[in-house]
Amino acid sequence: MAKQMTAGSYDARAIANLMLDEADREGIKVTNLALQKLLYFAHGIRLRQTKTPLVSGYFEAWQYGPVHPAAYRAFKSCGATPISFRAAGKDPLTGRPRELKTPDDGLVVQLVRDVVRSYGRLSPGRLVDLSHAKNSPWHYIVDKARTDVALGMRIPDNVIQERFHHHKVSAGEAPRAGEPEDDTPFA
Repeated sequence: MAKQMTAGSYDARAIANLMLDEADREGIKVTNLALQKLLYFAHGIRLRQTKTPLVSGYFEAWQYGPVHPAAYRAFKSCGATPISFRAAGKDPLTGRPRELKTPDDGLVVQLVRDVVRSYGRLSPGRLVDLSHAKNSPWHYIVDKARTDVALGMRIPDNVIQERFHHHKVSAGEAPRAGEPEDDTPFA
């Protein structure tokens, strides 16, 4: 079982690894940009269902949607190419890489499976459109930053929980932002 960071939450990189394993089983190639959205959707669904965060840490509003900075850094070297490795932790005493244990909680595994099966085949552009939905958590933080202070463009869990239901996207349309290759924080 993966080490729990706060009540009910896991290292985002361990959940990302679980998602990548599931995507491999489904024959889905996942880029870092797409992985960030899948991780965010799983986190949001868990918050809505149980009021418990799936991952520790936080998401930030970046140009192409919500991003978990620690998970992003773990896979940054892939750029826009599909991820072909798993994230590793670092032993705090030796500094050596260590394996991140994959969560084995049945409800977490099923949630990850459902998210990968439901959203994993969407293009990165479609995932960006979905994450940018009007009044969604990302949209709220970006809009707030225009007129108020949004520290680090963080998207607090309470905002995700309250606004997650705004995520929706029209079927069949081309992505509004095209097909972005990589994400960047807002300047």
